[in-house]
Amino acid sequence: MADGWAVQRTGPGDQARTQAREQLLDAARELYGVVGYRETSEADLCEAAGVTPEALRQEYGTREGLLIALHNRVTTTGLRAMEAALLSEGMDECSIAERVRRLFDAYVESVTRDPREARVTFVEVLGVSAVVDEHCKLWRALWTEFLTGEAQRAVERGEAEDRDHRVDVMVMVGTVHELMAHHTRRCRRARPEEVSGELTQLALTMLGSQPVGPTPPR
Repeated sequence: MADGWAVQRTGPGDQARTQAREQLLDAARELYGVVGYRETSEADLCEAAGVTPEALRQEYGTREGLLIALHNRVTTTGLRAMEAALLSEGMDECSIAERVRRLFDAYVESVTRDPREARVTFVEVLGVSAVVDEHCKLWRALWTEFLTGEAQRAVERGEAEDRDHRVDVMVMVGTVHELMAHHTRRCRRARPEEVSGELTQLALTMLGSQPVGPTPPR
């Protein structure tokens, strides 16, 4: 799914279509992320992108299809950032607290780097339509699989309660998106490390684990 929108094109005509797709995505990021999805018409998008309505229909179908494509691109960036963190040096030797913190640091930094993209990803997709809801549901299922694997790893290392954490993770994924939406709506932007700190504490609590602190004096 993460690569579902990737299309391989060659030739002058294909290059023009690729350019049109990128221009539409840029326009959507600006208009959806600043003005809002519901306040943006197809005509607004086409004017901002410098393309014809036919180009929008050919590449994304509707403004809703463009919203899904932009959400997919940003969320894929977040997933790739977490995957890269998993492969980073020293990750396998980290405690569960440090491991979870590194994962959320990577995710939050990548998806909040551009406030417009964060607004689209966590706010503008809410309640749009059944089609968009289903798209977000598929992503939540993917995140659940990804993080359930991390929970199982923590259990095997004795750093989390020995039980099936899938339901916990499903709740956590929903809560993560709610927290991200909350921070995105705030007038004062929280620093990425503040947000990832909240998410880390939430995850450790749900896993029945706690951050590793200094050893208390005897």
